[in-house]
This record gives sequence, C-alpha cells and structure tokens, in this order.
Amino acid sequence: MRKTDKKIDNQIRESLTLVCDDALNQIEGFQWLTHTVNYSNFPSSLKIVGVFDTDTQLESFQASEQKQWFSALVSKRLNTINITFKNIDKHILFDTEQACDLNSNGNWARRLSTH
Repeated sequence: MRKTDKKIDNQIRESLTLVCDDALNQIEGFQWLTHTVNYSNFPSSLKIVGVFDTDTQLESFQASEQKQWFSALVSKRLNTINITFKNIDKHILFDTEQACDLNSNGNWARRLSTH
C-alpha cells in the first residue's frame, strides 16, 4: 500500500468509526462495520460492510427507514473526506454474524474477500 493509500484508508476508517458509533446507538442488532477497497480502482472499489448479529435483525433493518438513515450517514461522513458517490447504496453491503458462522465457519477474512 502506498503512503497516500494508507492516508486515505485511515481517513475512511476514522469516518466509518463515527458511523459505527452512531449505528450502535440507533439500530437494533447492529454489531460493527468494516470496509474493503482496491486502491488501484479507488473509489469505485470501496465497499462498506455493515454487520448485524442475526439474519432476522438484518431483515428488519432492511425493511425499515433506518436503512435510508444509515446510507445517508455513511454518505455524509465520506463526503467530509471528499469521497462521493452517485449512488451510495451500491457501495454498502450488509451481512450477519449468524450467516458468517453458518457459511464461513466464522472466518470473516474469507467471507469479506467474497463480497
């Protein structure tokens, strides 16, 4: 990773930490979030992954207005570091601890590499 990539990655991490803190307080079942990115194709390759505890909690979230709130929050935080998208929802994915345990034996590194 180049020095400039590392700087951008740190900015993304700091911005998403703020999103995570808000989501933990506002969204039932939300556990954590992370991101993946290939800096040779940045920002198009940026993916934010929000993780819930159970599939049921994720389904409830996706059917609620909180999903739009979450997307707007991610967009707002990334905008503060000059990362913008025409459609932020194409860059946000969701998953669950339950699905990772069942399908990937709890191995998040392997599971995230398939997102």
